[in-house]
Amino acid sequence: MDFKQYVTIVHDWPKPGIKFKDITTLMDNGEAYKAATDEIVKYAQEKQIDVVVGPEARGFIVGCPVAYSLGIGFAPVRKEGKLPREVIKVDYGLEYGKDVLTIHKDAIKPGQRVLITDDLLATGGTIEATIKLVEQLGGIVVGTAFLIELTYLDGRDKLEGYDVFTLMEY
Repeated sequence: MDFKQYVTIVHDWPKPGIKFKDITTLMDNGEAYKAATDEIVKYAQEKQIDVVVGPEARGFIVGCPVAYSLGIGFAPVRKEGKLPREVIKVDYGLEYGKDVLTIHKDAIKPGQRVLITDDLLATGGTIEATIKLVEQLGGIVVGTAFLIELTYLDGRDKLEGYDVFTLMEY
């Protein structure tokens, strides 16, 4: 399936010069959303994962249906102050600034094989921070999966040594 035909390009959002890749038009098409999810599920099955991890909020949109399809758990990574129990945290760089990500201290068990999912691989900062969180808890990141990769932002460079799977490249 040509997934790009379901992505809407929004010019000058969130600021002038940006060509935002809007995945909501992929998600609102049941056949396309299911096909995209199924592709990531196939990848995850090959990696024999134990748990899916995704940063908020679009990582949830990608990761939750993958975890559901595999019958395994999903662990959310959230911004500081959003998780109710004891967390670990890491500072990270965004495409447009800086922030802090957190995960529950008991979300990942040592030795668990983890797939990290998100909608977009841009500069790689969010996923790099998510990897640090997973590894601090003893998880083994066996793969990362994205709907879209912006190759011109070189995010893959920050993920050197990790397996990267993407459905679309821009």
